[in-house]
Amino acid sequence: MTRLIVWRHGNTDWNAGGRVQGQTDVPLNDLGREQARGAAPLLAALRPDVIVASDLSRAADTAAALAQLTGLPVRTDLRLRERYFGRWQGLALTEAAARYPDEYARWRAGDPDPGAEIETLDDLGKRVGAAFQDAADLAPGGTVVVTTHGGGARQGVGHLLGWDHTVLRSVGSLANCHWSDLRHDDARGWHLRAHNVGLITQPALTEPV
Repeated sequence: MTRLIVWRHGNTDWNAGGRVQGQTDVPLNDLGREQARGAAPLLAALRPDVIVASDLSRAADTAAALAQLTGLPVRTDLRLRERYFGRWQGLALTEAAARYPDEYARWRAGDPDPGAEIETLDDLGKRVGAAFQDAADLAPGGTVVVTTHGGGARQGVGHLLGWDHTVLRSVGSLANCHWSDLRHDDARGWHLRAHNVGLITQPALTEPV
């Protein structure tokens, strides 16, 4: 049985300020680095065989905390980047709502293609889901930790499980430095064993950005 741990990166100043990151390369803040160091021993205890991360520094640096304990290299995959948020990237959510009220209303309602040059949920799920599968294929029967982003994590997991985006809206967002635990076997395929596991309990944004 293959085990896939999908780990969201630690906190950033843009997370804390409600600013849309998307694929902007925003670094971890002090809290984010502390979260990564706190979570790393728990994940190291799972004895991962492979670590793969988004190339954006907030994910790659989170993965580096685990790599330091395990001695494993961190492989990077651009497909693990967060959803591309188009014209919203760099804006506070309040600014996005004011400048793009129609698109913002559609996004809040769960429209998979809200406009404003935002990547569709279908494209996001396929992109990240393919990266998850390729990462898992690096260690069949082993344990793989993939460090990625909140929105990408949810849609990528949904793609592996075959869940529609309307179902995924009922699944809570991963808090910073929390993870989902998936298993794969030949009889059942992919199945979700645990979600939003982590050391520190904290509120997450309604929609990770």
